Amino acid sequence: MGPCHPANAGTDEERRVGAQLRSYILGGPYTEGNAWHWTWSVFHNVQGLIDLMGGPANFTAKIDSVFTMPNTVHVGSYGTMIHEMTEMVDANMGQYAHGNQPIQHMIYLYSYAGQPWKTQQHIREVMDKLYNATESGFPGDEDQGGMSSWYVLSALGIYSVCPGTDQYVIGSPVFPKVTITLENGKKFIIQAEGNNDKNVFIQSATLNGSDYSHNWIRHEDITSGGLLHFVMGPQPAFQRGIAAEDKPFSLSK
Repeated sequence: MGPCHPANAGTDEERRVGAQLRSYILGGPYTEGNAWHWTWSVFHNVQGLIDLMGGPANFTAKIDSVFTMPNTVHVGSYGTMIHEMTEMVDANMGQYAHGNQPIQHMIYLYSYAGQPWKTQQHIREVMDKLYNATESGFPGDEDQGGMSSWYVLSALGIYSVCPGTDQYVIGSPVFPKVTITLENGKKFIIQAEGNNDKNVFIQSATLNGSDYSHNWIRHEDITSGGLLHFVMGPQPAFQRGIAAEDKPFSLSK
């Protein structure tokens, strides 16, 4: 191995390649992950992270790149491959490491940045590709129910990105109809008209008969009982869910 050089040494291309290489390294300051995985761990202030990245276009492009980067692993301070690394390589979805918790909420962050259709698309891709009803049906370590609860919520079409709030971020439900029977005796129904493996994009929605464009739903809406009705289609509805009030909670506005 040649001599070490400071991070800012060399040509622009050498610095770029060096920075990219460092972003793949696991261990060191990162536990069971790397910079591609832990960057998104600002659950309470996603808008603040969007601002730091220079706005929604840069932010969503960065998420896009997680899926297009090679599924390269450098073991770093671990010294050897650990199962989280192997699972990411086997999943073959770039640097998206669904087998470990730090990045599992990332897909839902598109809905904070004006591109909820990408949440819908990628969520269905992950559920279809990485989960199945066999002895190998989980894409990683179950970790006290984390892997299965992600699937159950996502299959319903909702996910708790920031558990300290009363909001679930809306994704893309797997089933044409689900009835949640609540402890208070009420029922909350999630209906996805036209839903199938091609019609993964929400075209329109109503909550208890009223038009509903938000990319989130409150816990109280569920526990009160009622009907969340989606109309699904094969193409994104680019103008739906992009208003400021449609974005899920963030400390920064």
